[in-house]
Amino acid sequence: MAKEEPLEKLIEQSELRHIAIEGVIGAGKTSLAVMLGETLGAKVVLEKFEENPFLKDFYRDPERYAFQTQIFFLLTRYKQQRDLFQADLFHRFLVTDYIFEKDKIFAYLNLQDEELKLYETLVSSIEHSVPTPDLVVYLQSSVPRLMANIKNRARSYELAMNESYIKDLNEAYNYFFFRYKSTPLLIVNSAEIDFVGQRDHYEDLVRQIFRQTRSAVEYYNPPVAK
Repeated sequence: MAKEEPLEKLIEQSELRHIAIEGVIGAGKTSLAVMLGETLGAKVVLEKFEENPFLKDFYRDPERYAFQTQIFFLLTRYKQQRDLFQADLFHRFLVTDYIFEKDKIFAYLNLQDEELKLYETLVSSIEHSVPTPDLVVYLQSSVPRLMANIKNRARSYELAMNESYIKDLNEAYNYFFFRYKSTPLLIVNSAEIDFVGQRDHYEDLVRQIFRQTRSAVEYYNPPVAK
């Protein structure tokens, strides 16, 4: 069996600069982004969801507060993404825990027809000026795993979230990313791994992210138990 390339060497030789982690609520995208940031000494940019003043009300009454919640997120994400254009002389890598395009997933899932028309008008005027990652990592998971993660982290504003919403959101994410062509994409089956608690799981995943050859879309199905 050929000896594996040292992980540090794979990272050193990589042409990746901007890596974006994506996934449904509870998939672990923020945890992975932070861990990658520590491994790479990267600049880490996290979505500021806790700053949305409408989010708690949205989970309680989605129909009433969807539009306010969506527009706040859209404008916050846009400003944050625009800031990524600024030169950073101190970090080789940039890691984010979302991509700007994913905003549309929530919009199409939650907004009514007239609200969606207004949303699309706004998006079309700003999306062209948002930077594109070198690689998007999509943490695909199962609804039971997502619900368990959400329960375990016990964020107060997520307590009213129901399983049917996560199921619909999971289906919407899968639909979106199975048709995604904007950047190279790595789809990770993350339902049965623990990259937070198991170091070998994490290192195997990082190795997949920094593999030297890749196709436009790749799938990583890690061993269930190690």
